[in-house]
Amino acid sequence: MAAVAALPVSLSGRFKGSFAYFTIKDRLPQILTRVIDTLHRHKNEFFEEHGEKGVEAEKRAISFLSKLRNELQTDKPVTPLEDELPDAALWNQYLDYQRNLSNGSGEPSWFQSPWLFVECYMYRRIHAALAQNPPIDNFDVFKEGKAQNFFESQEAVITLCTHFQELLKNIKDLDEKQLQEEFFKLLQVSLWGNKCDLSFSAGEDSSQKSGPLQSLENMIPYILVNDMEKLWSILVNAKKRNTEKSNVRVDIILDNAGFELLSDLVLADFLLSSKLADEVHFHGKSIPWYVSDTTKHDFNWTIKQLQSANHMWMSRCGINWEGNLKKGVWVYHDHMFWTLPHDFSSMAEVAPDLYADLQKSNLLLFKGDLNYRKLTGDRKWEYSVPFHQALNKFHPAPLCSLRTLKSDTQVGLKPGQGEQIQASEPEWMLYL
Repeated sequence: MAAVAALPVSLSGRFKGSFAYFTIKDRLPQILTRVIDTLHRHKNEFFEEHGEKGVEAEKRAISFLSKLRNELQTDKPVTPLEDELPDAALWNQYLDYQRNLSNGSGEPSWFQSPWLFVECYMYRRIHAALAQNPPIDNFDVFKEGKAQNFFESQEAVITLCTHFQELLKNIKDLDEKQLQEEFFKLLQVSLWGNKCDLSFSAGEDSSQKSGPLQSLENMIPYILVNDMEKLWSILVNAKKRNTEKSNVRVDIILDNAGFELLSDLVLADFLLSSKLADEVHFHGKSIPWYVSDTTKHDFNWTIKQLQSANHMWMSRCGINWEGNLKKGVWVYHDHMFWTLPHDFSSMAEVAPDLYADLQKSNLLLFKGDLNYRKLTGDRKWEYSVPFHQALNKFHPAPLCSLRTLKSDTQVGLKPGQGEQIQASEPEWMLYL
């Protein structure tokens, strides 16, 4: 009988000096401090909208978050959720599962538990601080930062919208090679758009200032795993196989709002306009998450901003994209599973409806670092372990991760490639 290889250990704050340790020690308290400051700054607005009730709710939320920050900084045990939100039972079951894993070595605490779990748990508690305190329960503490990222990336947004609208004028005349070149370009813009991550910079400005297309050629050496040719083949073959009765469907599991979302929307429009896909499904977060992750509000807000922009090509993009949503060739979904602590290998069991939906896709594009961490279980893998092995049986459909490195888990490299980069650039996993 063949033995199943044991999974590597989870990344965790108990490894002093690791990026997980640095995140829990420094970045997460900084994010909580910014959230508390944001609530303070909106005190007058809460009073104007809701009177004393708004101010009382703000005080309760701040007190809840200050306590949370103290628990984190003093490595207290992670406590069960006490709210009655729809996902609370699943979270508490997961905490029990972590308790069982610790084999009686004490309650799971912030630095001793898997990093992925405690980081997700912090964002879920931030959500609870507001959700439990009406009338400010719908306030998104991260909304300002996401809007700022969008506005500060205006030049790059205009460049990309202009490039795309110019491309659309003669897209019907492009041969297969030219289409492939454009697909590769927009795929790379979507990949590098993932650098604009506010949770990584603890909420500091991370907008896209430079033109996104000019620098692509220079960035190619920084792409460690390049499967663009395979993606092209998957789409072209899906088109050939599919009769007129069944649509070619691509799903984009979104990451950040702001410039990255715009780069994803351009890629999605290209897939439709080039007839590589017939429908694109977007998957966002159902609650504010990881500082800059896309919610339904962010998705709709971005399209509205473009529609009303004082720039011909930006507004053309916005109008067309609103049309795609109305026609049903673009579909937005948010499922509770994306904001649970589980990695994706447990999706079929925890969220069978979502897994079944993803199985209808011809290609899944997972954006960003958090999705990569959940795809690979956020573990200390050897760099050369194949991606499909790290997926740990998660394979609803052909899938690809578009991610710029922001955490220390990476698989799918050639033997020796990771060690070679490590020798010349010790912090390669955090800066690329």
